[in-house]
Amino acid sequence: MNALAATNRNFKLAARLLGLDSKLEKSLLIPFREIKVECTIPKDDGSLASFVGFRVQHDNARGPMKGGIRYHPEVDPDEVNALAQLMTWKTAVANIPYGGAKGGIGCSPSDLSNSELERLTRVFTQKIHDLIGIHTDVPAPDMGTNPQTMAWILDEYSKFHGYSPAVVTGKPIDLGGSLGRDAATGRGVLFATEALLKEHGKSIAGQCFVIQGFGNVGSWAAKLINEQGGKIVAVSDITGAIKNKNGLDIASLLKHVKENRGVKGFNDARSIDPDSILVEDCDVLIPAALGGVINRDNANNIKAKYIIEAANHPTDPEADEILAKKGVVILPDIYANSGGVTVSYFEWVQNIQGFMWDEDKVNAELKTYMTRGFKDVKDMCKTHNCDLRMGAFTLGVNRVARATALRGWEA
Repeated sequence: MNALAATNRNFKLAARLLGLDSKLEKSLLIPFREIKVECTIPKDDGSLASFVGFRVQHDNARGPMKGGIRYHPEVDPDEVNALAQLMTWKTAVANIPYGGAKGGIGCSPSDLSNSELERLTRVFTQKIHDLIGIHTDVPAPDMGTNPQTMAWILDEYSKFHGYSPAVVTGKPIDLGGSLGRDAATGRGVLFATEALLKEHGKSIAGQCFVIQGFGNVGSWAAKLINEQGGKIVAVSDITGAIKNKNGLDIASLLKHVKENRGVKGFNDARSIDPDSILVEDCDVLIPAALGGVINRDNANNIKAKYIIEAANHPTDPEADEILAKKGVVILPDIYANSGGVTVSYFEWVQNIQGFMWDEDKVNAELKTYMTRGFKDVKDMCKTHNCDLRMGAFTLGVNRVARATALRGWEA
């Protein structure tokens, strides 16, 4: 089941639990706007190259639409639609005044020079500048993009609309980015994990963790969990997978990754098959890489008691059912990885106010939002007698449905 089908399925299950009117249900599923543009740029050698860019704006009932822009060769309209919809429910679960959007360009960033990436970003912005905006649609970085990409979008947008730092989040600090934004998703994963374990009478300290994906989210989660006394026994990234049953030295590993661009070859650990990372023995499994990695083929072999979904849509519905029968507790992505969009909201607020917060304030506010979000999800679980995934979906869908009805938008 692809990401869009799985997301639609979860939405429909939530809609049934909430007893939504069929017309309202249908209107909530249909995206507000889908944009597809051709972006032609001169390459460094003088030849021309064309790329296709997408932006799906899913819903704006609760506020401006919000979502990342990814540069990847397999940017797929269905996947972008699914991620835009997930952002709608995620921002509602986090209870921040946004709707959902997602975008991307079908390209391989590693095959393009820095100047080619800049030209591509500026052309894409020229094509969509009148469809995004501070109170309309606020992009952010995603796979294959970074703060520099956001700086180019901000500069190009500002040529048309005047200096507008709040039009994107995830910017460099020097252009109005927020302190704490880089670590935000990983720190949110820490707070979400703390909340879940506390519910079960446990704490981070003394638990064994396995993390699939050691990019920005996975590496920050590893660092912060390790600082709280959690033992990380295995991690993986695109270069390979490593394990140390006594616990990895995370500080040394972070230094190794910075110098070698991957976990492969780290001395204080043994290499393992990357495909086995999800089924390694641990208390808490954190998938922080791609979607669809936990499926019916490996779900039966997963040994973790808890799964924290730091990635978007890492668990297929079939795997959900298998793991539920095994008693595995899954903390769903639309809550667990919402730390990034929450601090993006803080960045937007700071830009509009023209006033910077210090990092301690950012982190304290994030903890407040994540802790409150977990309580809200648990309350919906009790109301509808459902698991955490449906608790999060019913919470998000209900908030969007109420805003839609209050605005008189239901057909």
